[in-house]
Amino acid sequence: MLQNENIYLFLIILPLVSFLYSSVGHGGASGYLALMALFSFAPETMKPTALLLNLFVAGIAFYYYYKEGYFNKKLFLVFAVASIPLAFIGGTIEVDATIYKKILAALLVFAILKMLNVFGKENYKVKQIKLWQGLLIGGIIGFFSGLIGIGGGIILTPVILLLHWGNMKEAAAVSALFIWVNSASGLIGQVSSGVSIEKESFLLVLIALIGGVLGGYYGSKKINNKSLKNILAFVLIIACFKLVFA
Repeated sequence: MLQNENIYLFLIILPLVSFLYSSVGHGGASGYLALMALFSFAPETMKPTALLLNLFVAGIAFYYYYKEGYFNKKLFLVFAVASIPLAFIGGTIEVDATIYKKILAALLVFAILKMLNVFGKENYKVKQIKLWQGLLIGGIIGFFSGLIGIGGGIILTPVILLLHWGNMKEAAAVSALFIWVNSASGLIGQVSSGVSIEKESFLLVLIALIGGVLGGYYGSKKINNKSLKNILAFVLIIACFKLVFA
């Protein structure tokens, strides 16, 4: 993994990505996958590595948002009940590299739209979510989270905001823990199906945590990262083109 000719540039960009995602309550898997795609990492190493990074960065983000009092336990549980087992099932499924890239590119569109604030703006009139809605949406997102190697927060956050089930900070806090449990479940599914985690991945964790800690702290303190999100959206757009046309 670390034999990539541009590995030093990758290691410089990695904590910037984790900072941006952690600041909005996300683990950053879609960003890590996009970054690894840009640097031509082997597809079989991308999913377990992204899930591992997600575990640590999303955990840090959740800690800061929870500490600030933004966590809605009831909203989290209604999504997590179905997502955890389905993330495990998704993690056990091996996807063809070509299909994997196309699915990942499609899901990255959510990340781009979120970063550009195309949707998901805060609404102060919060509606009560119904149990069947949470189970259905949580289950679908959980399955694809395990299948692709993301935590699902990049999809869940816009859904919560679009359907007015929580405000911006609540969505960030719920998504952070949602990402953590799905990443753990998906990673367990990966390992149980015979996939191994490369030792170099843990070095990437340490580097990503630098950005994750700073992002979680500043994001929970209402720091505006609009310009940085636009830069990240640009990177994701490039990655989408690379995944689709490479």
